[in-house]
Amino acid sequence: MGNGFTMILTLVVLGGMMFFMTRSQKQQKEHQILLNNMKVGDKVVTIGRLHGVVSEIDSVNKTVFIDCEGIILEFDHSAIRTVKPNTTSTSEPIEQMEEPAAVVLEKEETITDIDTDDSTEEQEETKE
Repeated sequence: MGNGFTMILTLVVLGGMMFFMTRSQKQQKEHQILLNNMKVGDKVVTIGRLHGVVSEIDSVNKTVFIDCEGIILEFDHSAIRTVKPNTTSTSEPIEQMEEPAAVVLEKEETITDIDTDDSTEEQEETKE
């Protein structure tokens, strides 16, 4: 009875290992496809959590040049963790936006019993 239990336990453990191995292989394939589809202008995050924009891709050396707020850094393809495709077209120049027209907000006026402008004029007259 002990041999049957250990045999079933061994099969379950081997089945679980095979399941997780195929799952990680699938994730590796998806990551490789993501790296192969990477283009200039895509936003990327490295394994060191550095965020930047792809400025150049060297397919011979398998490296990527990333622009991080004006600083160009070179990374291996394997150092890229995530790729966020660029949603805007980089080939068209960005037009400078005109300054927005001034927005006039209407204020509610509150009426008080004492008019401050008249009282200051009266005080000036009494002083003279």
